[in-house]
Amino acid sequence: MGQGLSCAASQDHRFFSAVHFGDLETVNAMLERDPSLLYQTTYDRQYPLHIAAANGQIEILSMLLERSVDPDMVNRQKQTPLMLAAMHGKISCVKKLVEAGANMLKFDSLNGRTCLHFAAYYGHSDCLQAILSAVQSSPVAVSWGYSRFVNIRDGRGATPLHLAARQRRPECVHILLDNGALVCSSTGGYGSPGTTPLHLAARGGSLDCIRELLAWGADRMQRDASGRIPYVVALKYRNGTCAALLNPSSAEPLVWPSPLKFISELNQEAKALLECALMEANREREKNILKGTGYSLPSPSHSDDGTDDNISEASDTELCCICFEQVCTIEVEDCGHQMCAHCTLALCCHNKPNPTTACLTPPVCPFCRSTIARLVVAKMKDCNDADQDIGDGGSPKLRKSRRSLNFSEGSSSFKGLSATFGKMGGRGSGRIAAENEWVDKP
Repeated sequence: MGQGLSCAASQDHRFFSAVHFGDLETVNAMLERDPSLLYQTTYDRQYPLHIAAANGQIEILSMLLERSVDPDMVNRQKQTPLMLAAMHGKISCVKKLVEAGANMLKFDSLNGRTCLHFAAYYGHSDCLQAILSAVQSSPVAVSWGYSRFVNIRDGRGATPLHLAARQRRPECVHILLDNGALVCSSTGGYGSPGTTPLHLAARGGSLDCIRELLAWGADRMQRDASGRIPYVVALKYRNGTCAALLNPSSAEPLVWPSPLKFISELNQEAKALLECALMEANREREKNILKGTGYSLPSPSHSDDGTDDNISEASDTELCCICFEQVCTIEVEDCGHQMCAHCTLALCCHNKPNPTTACLTPPVCPFCRSTIARLVVAKMKDCNDADQDIGDGGSPKLRKSRRSLNFSEGSSSFKGLSATFGKMGGRGSGRIAAENEWVDKP
């Protein structure tokens, strides 16, 4: 009898080893002889499907699913194969399990976490994005609601955003915020104070995570259960550079204007341009804050690369007529007027909510005063076309000055807008806004 048990154990070990290393031929042969191996488990109750998912063996995983194996079988910690695939960053297995109908709302028994928590915690941004994309077209979005799923809490009240911030995962932080994660969500329940993602980023010392959270409106004055603001947390864990940026007395950052409808409907290319402009403007603010503090940014600012400092005269006719420093990259779709991404972003960020209706009024084009309903990437004009439109007006610089004069005459508030937008500081000028020049969050 003992010998029989030993032979069975040896056979199981050989089978699980073949699954682990992706030996499809051996796995198929052994299953043909003994189909019950599909439901054998290891000492910690890992099924073959768990082992295939955790090790990225997509061929074996696909073969097991074709044999009608339940994609939601759980191990000792109530973890599903989808959780393990997300934990280990096996994107092909994540997609295959989702296609097979794996339940994305399963919670494990260890920390009460879902596959979304695991992808965020371990920093697998591709798995995170795949799960979020799948949820949008799944019954989960209908039964639970997409926003509720993005902000799903684990057993300790932490959302995936909390975990990504704590583990220094800026890419995951960005994806979650872009998909509706609540930037100021607290781990405390029923209105009691708790830890926010900004507190956890301050504790972990991740500047990139702090930048993302602040750019999406994180509150530097929000207190945790101990009454501490993120600035105090950063000081406690000796993250001096983070503390300097989180200091309540330092200038407020520019915040992504997410409440505006046309901002949420931007195509990816236009959105990327505006997001880049926002981060560059905030980096200029950071350099101003850190000047004289003894701290410095660990990575070079994108605004220092010098790629746009020298713009040839051939492109002068395409310069933004508000700042005269950046090339026009954004266009108002209805009227066709163009601006650079920095000035477009400033126009949106400076828009204030109506206190009586608590809603945001769409900004208007600074040139023709028409309401902005949609922004697109600007179409670059050929220099020859620009010359024909202007006629024999002389040098490109003279043509540029004539365009600015015409625009300023056509809009009574143009001068005020130009002065306001100048506070952002462009890549070309290198100008850094003073602390009292920065506006409050929208």
